[in-house]
Amino acid sequence: MNIADLLDDVVIPAVLAAVAWLMPSLTGPTLAFGVRIPAPRADAPVIAEQRGRYRRRVAASGAVLIVIGTLCSVVRFGATGVVPLLTVAACLTAYGRARAAITAAKRREGWYSGLRQGVVTDTALRTDPERFPWLWAVPAGLVCVGTTVVGVLRYPSLPDRVPTHFNASGTADHFAARSVGTAFFPVFAQVGLTVLILALTWLSLRARPELDPARPADSARRYRRFSVRMAVSLLLLAAFADLTLLAGAWAMWHADRRVSPVLVLLPVLAGLVVVVAIAVRTGQGGSRLPAQDGEETEESTGMVRRDDDRYWRLLGSVYVNRADPALLVQKRFGVGWTVNFGNPWGVVLLLGLVLTPTLVVPLLTR
Repeated sequence: MNIADLLDDVVIPAVLAAVAWLMPSLTGPTLAFGVRIPAPRADAPVIAEQRGRYRRRVAASGAVLIVIGTLCSVVRFGATGVVPLLTVAACLTAYGRARAAITAAKRREGWYSGLRQGVVTDTALRTDPERFPWLWAVPAGLVCVGTTVVGVLRYPSLPDRVPTHFNASGTADHFAARSVGTAFFPVFAQVGLTVLILALTWLSLRARPELDPARPADSARRYRRFSVRMAVSLLLLAAFADLTLLAGAWAMWHADRRVSPVLVLLPVLAGLVVVVAIAVRTGQGGSRLPAQDGEETEESTGMVRRDDDRYWRLLGSVYVNRADPALLVQKRFGVGWTVNFGNPWGVVLLLGLVLTPTLVVPLLTR
């Protein structure tokens, strides 16, 4: 049994299924599978029913696909990436069915009929945003510096042709002429990734908050704590990803020694576990954080969050609102932010994230 195949066909699908199973617990009570619902309907039977069905479907399909992946690994059936893709497809199907059922109940029963809808924001986030947690960026910076030092020391002894790609067993199968661009590509990737995550973290701390008009002070405090925790998790993820790139660089600079793909990927997988753990403890927008003194006694304004489902498309994953100047908005399912496709700068940001690696990598490795 090949360890790389086992990672691709068993471990990754198991992680994907586990994260998908947890997703409904990460959003607040007024969001059910990406559907905006008023607080008085948060305990509607259809929501609990669909949550249970979703989790059963995810668990069942995940278990079946893990068994299939295990068999593929045993017989060494070459289908790299197929089982993870099937896992994602199964989870999305379960999510779509739950979302459709809740949306139908919401329309049929008129959940927003006669309710006062409102929007509230924390203007202090613009004038007095949370401080950037620079201390948590130090580990990623140290990993970049350490990789650079190792590369400088190793460069004179590198062969004329250095490996630029490894197969599933960890053996180099593609080489390029030694140059600063090819030999130090992992370092450039580290720096680029770290700068990118720093920029996204800075933007996330200034993203528009999704506050509860019923208890604005409570939700504003929760959101601030949420934004800081998510910023810390992103910076930690940058450090773990840089460690994976360091492991890849070590394999490149010591091509005569086989490095297991599992060891290369282990740091970034550990980073994802840390991010998920922080997300589970925090919840989207701070929905799972414990209340501070005085928050539980805040008097409700009697308003509910605005029904904005019409701006969310493709199963509630894509936000398009040209009247909203926000660049980033909170996701409807899971934890984190997504781009406002109604803002041209949001589209530019997304294109930059996608195209920059595509254009830069060939220049460095040719």
